[in-house]
Amino acid sequence: MLRVTKLTDYATVVLTALAERPDRVHSAAELAERAKLELPTVSKVLKPLAHAGLVESFRGANGGYKLARSPQLINLYDVVEAIEGRLGMTECSGEHSQCEHEPHCGVQTHWRRINDVIADALRAISLAEMLPAATSRKSIPLHLARA
Repeated sequence: MLRVTKLTDYATVVLTALAERPDRVHSAAELAERAKLELPTVSKVLKPLAHAGLVESFRGANGGYKLARSPQLINLYDVVEAIEGRLGMTECSGEHSQCEHEPHCGVQTHWRRINDVIADALRAISLAEMLPAATSRKSIPLHLARA
């Protein structure tokens, strides 16, 4: 089965908690409570999200985290890449393939195309659209489903 890791799923939940009130700084404890996750898990996902530039961290008594940019400008590909690294469905579909079968493989081109379709689908969904109260649901364009 193909799926994102739990940490990527949790990162999305934490980011949506931040996106509900993007104008203010939230403590990790507050985010853990709102996301119904353990504090160590929230702290673990916030580090790579900050490193990727998706969240800003603030130190001090009133410190915490907030989105680094508007929820409309953060897409699911950004989240996956922050937590899991570059998307690569197979070894050869990533940027730096080290597959020994690549020179004589007949399916590499197809896997790269599949990789691109999934990346495009993830880029098409913003964090704002992931909010529980989002009223205008955006569907994945049919041409992506048929690619």
